[in-house]
Formats: sequence, structure tokens, C-alpha cells
Amino acid sequence: MSAKDTRREFDEIVGRLAAEEPSLARPVRMIPRRVMVTMWAVAGALVWAGLSILMVVWGAPGVVLTAATVAVVVGVAVQRGRSQP
Repeated sequence: MSAKDTRREFDEIVGRLAAEEPSLARPVRMIPRRVMVTMWAVAGALVWAGLSILMVVWGAPGVVLTAATVAVVVGVAVQRGRSQP
């Protein structure tokens, strides 16, 4: 069974369950999206500030660490962007 067939079958099951119980159809978020985005932004700013300080204090190793961190974050963002439908 291919991934598309599995996904289609899953979507059909979810559709039937949502029709039987409408409260299941709406997504439940524990933390509102706006709060989550704000939290990620603050965390990113703190990490960036820390990396900037490391570049000054450690010199070349700090620059290498910052470049590696940025590369990983960009790679994860690109990968997540590709996996989104």
C-alpha cells in the first residue's frame, strides 16, 4: 500500500469520525498559535544573542559554532517546509 493510499484511507476514516462526532473535527490547541510564535521568536532572539556573544568571546570557534547553528536551523526549516502539504 502506497503512502498516498494510506493517507487517503486515513482521511476517509477521520472524515467519518468527524461526521459522527463534530467536536472531533476542530483541532484542539493547548497553546494558542500567536503565543507559540511569540515564544519561538523570543527563544530565537535569545539564542542569536548568545551566539553573537560567543563570536566575540571565542573568536573563530564562536563563528564556526554560529555558522553551524544557522545551517542546522535553515536545514530544519527547509525540511519542514517540504514535508508540509
